[in-house]
Amino acid sequence: MPRKRRFFIAGVPAHLVQRGHSRQPVFFESQDYATYAHWLKEAAIKYKVAVHAFVLMTNHVHLLVTPTTEAAASQLMQYIGRRYVPYINHKYGKSGTIWEGRFKASLVQDEQYLLTVMRYIELNPVRAGMAELPGHYRWSSFAHNAGLRSISFVSPHPIYMALGEGSASTAATAYTELFRGSIATEDVNRIYESWTTGTPLGSDYFKQRVEAQLGCKVGHARRGRPVKSEKGL
Repeated sequence: MPRKRRFFIAGVPAHLVQRGHSRQPVFFESQDYATYAHWLKEAAIKYKVAVHAFVLMTNHVHLLVTPTTEAAASQLMQYIGRRYVPYINHKYGKSGTIWEGRFKASLVQDEQYLLTVMRYIELNPVRAGMAELPGHYRWSSFAHNAGLRSISFVSPHPIYMALGEGSASTAATAYTELFRGSIATEDVNRIYESWTTGTPLGSDYFKQRVEAQLGCKVGHARRGRPVKSEKGL
């Protein structure tokens, strides 16, 4: 069976997710997280990919990025994988892949869903019961986006900056205020379904515009009851 294609458009945000093989850990100690983050930074610079949000969980990663070319998001993930997998295998005496197949991805309508996806990503440790608050978890972009500490490879999206009318500090304060409320269950499920199926996340018009630009159907619409998202994903 041919591999399912992933679709990217230059300038359109994309939510990328990669999980450990059989849900097994891919990070074992602090140095592993730091090493992955180092190569994420290198790849983002090399391929000119803006990273807006990320979280490195024990057995999976989430990234929200905007690529400058159609190929850049895949190049970023390949760059990291070709370095991180041998690093883990050598360090822990393993062999073979550590990932559950290829990474998954969905395009994100920025004006409608970008901030929600950022929160979805940075709240992942809270949903998984690993932290009481997003700021308590070290390996995510929350501290940067909340103005608590700088992470050099995290880039603000214009939608984020609009929260502060162009002021980074005001945007950080306004963004933090969004975490006073929870994300609607419907939105959590919709985001989860989008990245697991590769379906663009946004309005019907956004999906139609994406498919018109790509010249093909992207993802699929599930039938029946909505999918219930998995804990910590």
